[in-house]
Amino acid sequence: MAHYTVALTGGIASGKSEVERRFRALGLHVADADIAAREVVAPGTPGLAEVVQAFGPGALGPDGTMDRAAMRRRVFADEAARRRLEAIIHPRVRAALRAACEAAPGPYAIAAIPLFAEAGAEAYAPWVDRVLVVDVPVEVQLERLLRRDGIDEALAWRMIRAQATRGERLAVADDVIVNDVPLEALDAEVASLHRRYLLTSGAKPGQP
Repeated sequence: MAHYTVALTGGIASGKSEVERRFRALGLHVADADIAAREVVAPGTPGLAEVVQAFGPGALGPDGTMDRAAMRRRVFADEAARRRLEAIIHPRVRAALRAACEAAPGPYAIAAIPLFAEAGAEAYAPWVDRVLVVDVPVEVQLERLLRRDGIDEALAWRMIRAQATRGERLAVADDVIVNDVPLEALDAEVASLHRRYLLTSGAKPGQP
């Protein structure tokens, strides 16, 4: 069981998934908040029932799952609705991530938490030991988000501004990867951090 956890965070379209992928390739267990967020509102869960109770049947798609695209448009146009949805999902996600990291094999685990800064470090203080922020300029976020999601610029800006600012994320960082470089440059940075985390977590030489 892992006894050391690193929170991996960053703004939308900062390239967290590329960093996460590299930690996985090194044999690390990664508990992903985006995956957990889907699981806690899967059909038949108390989480989805609470979403429907709060937002009505329009929150569901034809297949009975939460209509994530429709809900995204809804909550990014209405701050009160966004906070209501977050109050349903986020506590369940935090509990799932903690359980996954504590049960993970290896000397340390990665918890990929996009909204770490928004929740506040104190929400994770009991079990997160270090925070790694993937950082890019806001202009890079916007360009990547438009290209990735095929949305209009107005929605893209609402999504960016709904998150913590770049400065707020950096304020909670123990380590920072500036991800406005070619992807291959990430390999060396992640490998260096991995060696540091192995030492910090007390891993013995030869452990993954």
